[in-house]
Amino acid sequence: MTAKALVVRLEELSWIEPPGHHGALSKLLVTPENSATKQFDFRVSTYAPKGYVEPHTHETTEQVYYILAGKGLMTLGDRRMVVEPNTAIFVPARLLHGIENTGLENLVFVVVSSPPAEMSRVDTRAGR
Repeated sequence: MTAKALVVRLEELSWIEPPGHHGALSKLLVTPENSATKQFDFRVSTYAPKGYVEPHTHETTEQVYYILAGKGLMTLGDRRMVVEPNTAIFVPARLLHGIENTGLENLVFVVVSSPPAEMSRVDTRAGR
């Protein structure tokens, strides 16, 4: 059986605030729940100034972040570095990591995670 392709527009999806994310919203573009993928979680995230995700690890999931707009600080293990547009960050499994918006405008980036099993797709905002 051939898997079906998916075409989705950003504007068709609602923002979610995953657990451990504060002032940080994501749109889940391609996930195992909305497509035939078993290998990827692909999302666009926007963090308001002061928005962040608590430092955390994934046991098996690797991630690639790509910064589209804004500036912030990325934690990778015991290092913290400024990230800005046109910056790509690879995060291997089991590495403590987090990102926070330390700038004056929204920090916007895409995240690709594989395998997707450890990625939360739950909205923690009340009533959602």
